[in-house]
This record gives sequence, structure tokens and C-alpha cells, in this order.
Amino acid sequence: MKAVIHTRYGGPEVLGLAEIERPIVADDGVLVRVRATEVTAADWRMRAAAFPGALWLPGRLMAGLIRPKKPVLGTDFAGEVAEVGARVARFRPGDRIFGFSGAGAYAEFLAIPEAGCIAAIPQGLGFEEAAALPFGALTALVFLRDFAGLEPGQRVLVTGASGGVGVYAVQIARALGAEVTAAASAANLELLRSLGATHALDYRAEDIAPAGAGYDLIFDTVGALSFPKARRALKPAGLFLPLEFAGREMLQALWAKLRGGPRIRLAISGDTQEDLETLAAMIGEGKLRPVIDRRYPLERIAEAHAYVQGRHRKGSVIVTIDA
Repeated sequence: MKAVIHTRYGGPEVLGLAEIERPIVADDGVLVRVRATEVTAADWRMRAAAFPGALWLPGRLMAGLIRPKKPVLGTDFAGEVAEVGARVARFRPGDRIFGFSGAGAYAEFLAIPEAGCIAAIPQGLGFEEAAALPFGALTALVFLRDFAGLEPGQRVLVTGASGGVGVYAVQIARALGAEVTAAASAANLELLRSLGATHALDYRAEDIAPAGAGYDLIFDTVGALSFPKARRALKPAGLFLPLEFAGREMLQALWAKLRGGPRIRLAISGDTQEDLETLAAMIGEGKLRPVIDRRYPLERIAEAHAYVQGRHRKGSVIVTIDA
């Protein structure tokens, strides 16, 4: 089968098309004919081994100290069930599904356990739209609902609100009943209002986190704020929730716990079938919609990586795989 592989770390140029063996489906697994995948921030960081600060060594040990352990990247996917294992009861060949895998989605076929993070594509969504959801929307859901415990009426600031996680954080925070302030560049403010933001701020023209702003939560999806800066804009019991963190934030979390007042929480989201089903239900209820910036064919995936790494996308960047 056709796949995109990388056998060394580096820039987008290390990605290349290759013919590799099609995965064999396990008795409790599903073989997916991938129609679309997404290039996420996690993908380019894994490709480049770009793990921040104190996380560099753990990240390298996970990904491969000298060279990549998993040559085929890609976590978000949408496609059709091509084959099912002998013990699979939930899916049948021909079913349209989407989901999140640990790796391997940059290929024509992907094998994943039936109990993995997969679900039926909601009615009305195409493959590209479905592939745009898992990474960003799952991250936003878990961070806001579980780690922050966001409640109706609370005031939340989302930074990097037009990015791959931010566009879903705005929608999910609004669905949870929060008053959402979304920060991005001026060109993206109308998009953020259309997604449900009560206030949309141009981070280049104004202070998005002034002292005394009184936010209950600041969800920083792009490393735009330091904790000392965010702390001044939070309520006394407020929470700073950075998606990206390193050793500095670990020390700040300990300091904040000892000092009292606004908190900082460091967390890494998981991915479950139950949460993916929650997203599918939100799509059906009209509370969530995919946001796609650009589309590329598989043959131009290096260009897609370069664009995502530039960190100026609006929503998701999709890669399509021809039948």
C-alpha cells in the first residue's frame, strides 16, 4: 500500500512516499481504508522530535532516541471499514468511521482495535470534515470539561483561538455554557464570532489578559501567555490551563500551589471512544462543526506539514488519499 514515511527526524523534507505492506487486521480489530487524515501540531513535533525543554528526553525516548520508532505518522483519520476481525461485532465492511490512532494514518490502510477511539461518522459529514475533528476537538473537550471543570456562566479566555485546538475550544466552551473571549489575529475574528465567541480580540492590537480582567479560566492553546501574566487576569480562584508546557511551568505549578490564589494545571489529554461519541452527538445537535483551512493530496504532505508548523492556520489542515 501507499504510505508517507519518515526514517529520520528533521523538517518536512524527511517525509516521503513509499510502498509498504498493508497491515494485518487482528481478531478484535478493524482495517480502515483511509480517505482523509489531518496534519496536527503533534504530527510535526513528532516528525521533528521538537519536544520542549525538560520534555525533550522523555519525548525522544517515546518517539525513538536515534530514529523514529514508528515511521508512519498520522493520528486523525476518516474512511471506510475494509475488513473486520473474527470477534468484531460493532462494525461491518463498508461502514463510514472516523477516529484517533496513535500513528499510522498517513497511509491507504490503517488497522485499529474495535475498542479504540473510533466511531461512526455523523450524518451529513464527509470524510474530510470528519478527519478534521478528533485531535483538536478531543483535546478541547477533555481540557475544558475534565481538567478545567468549566461551568455555565464562567468567563473563559481562549488563546490561539483560530488554531487546530482553538476553533473547537471556542465551540465547546460555548456549548458548556461559558462566556467565551477568543484571541487571534484580526483576520480571524469574524470566524471566531461565528463559532460562538462573545468577545473576539486581536492579540496584536490589544492586551488580551489585562490585570483585573476577572477570567475564571485561561486556556492557552499556543503558548501565548506566561503564568505570571495570566495570573493577573484571573479571579482569585481562577485557573491557567496551558496546552504547551515545559520545566518552567512545572515549577510554577508547584509555586502556585504553595502560594495560593490563581492556579496553573498541567495535563495531557487522552482519547477514548466515549469522548469521540460525545463529539459526534454534539455535531448532531448543531453545537460543533468542523473548521477546515486547507486541503492537500497525500503527495504534497510535506507542504501541509510546513504550513501547520508555521502556526498560522485557521482550524484543520486535511490530507486526502485517493481511492
